[in-house]
Amino acid sequence: MLPPGPRPGRQHPPRKETAVIFGGFSIPSHTHRLLPVGASPVTPGSSTWRLGNSPARVLATGSARRRVVVLGHCGADDSDLLPLISAPPPTDVACRRPGVWTMVEEGTDTVVVHTDPVAAQPVYTTRWGGGWAWSTSARLLASLTGAPVDVQRLACAVFLPSVPTLAAGRSFADGVRHLSPGARIELPADGGEPRVGTTWRPDPLPDHVPEVQLRHALAASVGLRVNTDPSLSCDLSGGLDSTSISMLATASLPTGRRLNAVTVHPDGDLGGADLRHARLAAARHPRRLTHHLLPLTSRHLPYTAITEATTTDEPAPSTLTRTRLVHQLDWMKQALGSRTHLTGDGGDSILFQPPIHLADLIRHRLLRRVAGEALGWARLRHTSVGPLLASSARTACASRFQALEVLANEVGDPTRNDHGKVTWFPLLPCPAWAAPPAVRLLVDAAHQAAAEADPLPGLDHSVRVLVDEIREVARTAAADAQLAASCGIQTHNPFLDPMVVNTVLTTPIGRRPPLYAYKPVLARAMAGVLPPETADRTTKGSFDADHYAGLRANLPELSTLANGHLAALGLIRPGPFRHHLAQAAAGLPMPLATLEQALTAEAWLTAHHGGPPPGWTRLPEARAPRG
Repeated sequence: MLPPGPRPGRQHPPRKETAVIFGGFSIPSHTHRLLPVGASPVTPGSSTWRLGNSPARVLATGSARRRVVVLGHCGADDSDLLPLISAPPPTDVACRRPGVWTMVEEGTDTVVVHTDPVAAQPVYTTRWGGGWAWSTSARLLASLTGAPVDVQRLACAVFLPSVPTLAAGRSFADGVRHLSPGARIELPADGGEPRVGTTWRPDPLPDHVPEVQLRHALAASVGLRVNTDPSLSCDLSGGLDSTSISMLATASLPTGRRLNAVTVHPDGDLGGADLRHARLAAARHPRRLTHHLLPLTSRHLPYTAITEATTTDEPAPSTLTRTRLVHQLDWMKQALGSRTHLTGDGGDSILFQPPIHLADLIRHRLLRRVAGEALGWARLRHTSVGPLLASSARTACASRFQALEVLANEVGDPTRNDHGKVTWFPLLPCPAWAAPPAVRLLVDAAHQAAAEADPLPGLDHSVRVLVDEIREVARTAAADAQLAASCGIQTHNPFLDPMVVNTVLTTPIGRRPPLYAYKPVLARAMAGVLPPETADRTTKGSFDADHYAGLRANLPELSTLANGHLAALGLIRPGPFRHHLAQAAAGLPMPLATLEQALTAEAWLTAHHGGPPPGWTRLPEARAPRG
């Protein structure tokens, strides 16, 4: 259980905290005068506070009783944002300007939070003090109320991370809600139930030319970060995503500045394809880009020292490779002076079509494309085209609601295996080490999800699936950003900007890329920017061998985690878990996804329970002026 909330007058020692966090209350600031340690109001008299140095802008509204605050990196002008005030109809302003931000309206009887459509800057809320407290950090809110870990949310993260809808609206702290992305949410001062209105829908745009819009959106998103910090650095892995970001950042730099681009590689191996492509890209700008090679040794293998991870709002995707990531971040901070770092993360999520795209082609009666793309996908995956087409036809006739009802009846089935099928929510066999209470929690979560109304009805199946997947990737990337912030570096993922995501998702079905193609839209969008050889790539280097080596090297330490927090919560069976871990380390062919999710969650729980919670403090009462 998390420690209790702050007591009046109690002071917590300050912690070294570099993550940028925003928050506030739905009740007037003078009634509570409470702030996280190290935070300050964004402007005098505001109930909104900021921890860290990320941009915050206060907009004039012409009314002394109303205040509007824009929190985060925002490429929109005030004239773009002011029409949002008191305007409940849907608006796409967050998708027409670069950046990731949250807008907050402070009134006398309510606070209105406008969340970003992608959840790249997730916002959470909890009841407190007769009203609502909200923040971009669920962990901060949990420390305010003394909330324990949400065990059902944890079970969904371990056993069904591929079905993010099961955890919609939940955080990893019990009672702390994740506010709907892309919504206008009123938090009443009297603690009444929040009023939520969806403000973003990725409906197809008939005249949309995806490669043109993608080039413009990516360039604007990268340029916004360069303008904020011209001395930023970039990943340059040699793949299409990070190379595109690096090339656009180089083009955006002011005259006389150079970009520091970093390529990590196995120590002693300078002949890999990824490194060759990274060098080709760097050679295009010899006077404006400095290419740095960072070798990785056996000390940086995956699974090394995973329980030393920094405390974050939720299990961070980079937990299993944290030693390598921290090594890179520390080196960039010391050797390059990096404060801001751009990555290509998120590109895979938005640039590939999900298999359910075949069901959409059937629904739109594009039968020639169905046959061609099904055949290409079957060849790529070494599977039969007949069952693929059959499952596509069944899914084309099934609604998301119907699929959730089926899921509620079949989740936890050890014989269910959707590999090679087209479904709304593909399931793999439930692992033998899943404890019965975990399965019951998953069934309950599936029934709850089936009972909720879909906030985005009527979208194509593939678009609806991508919305959930992209939001899951963007929200968990925020946990990775918290990990990076502990090293003193702010990371940004331009591919996950709402403007970029909206550009991809609003592509009409006739212009969406084939299911089996390797990022053709990005390759066309970056024509003349990427080296031709890189634009023609159809694969990317893999670190799978490193993962198996890391498993073998760290097996004794990992085995001890079988009797850790997950076992104490009744979610896993320690004996079968250790057996499965030993088989994976021996290299036996098996899916590693669920096993890795469990190890990531165990490492997060270890850090969560082992470190001090964030502190809160009461501000001194304002003194009356002397007469």
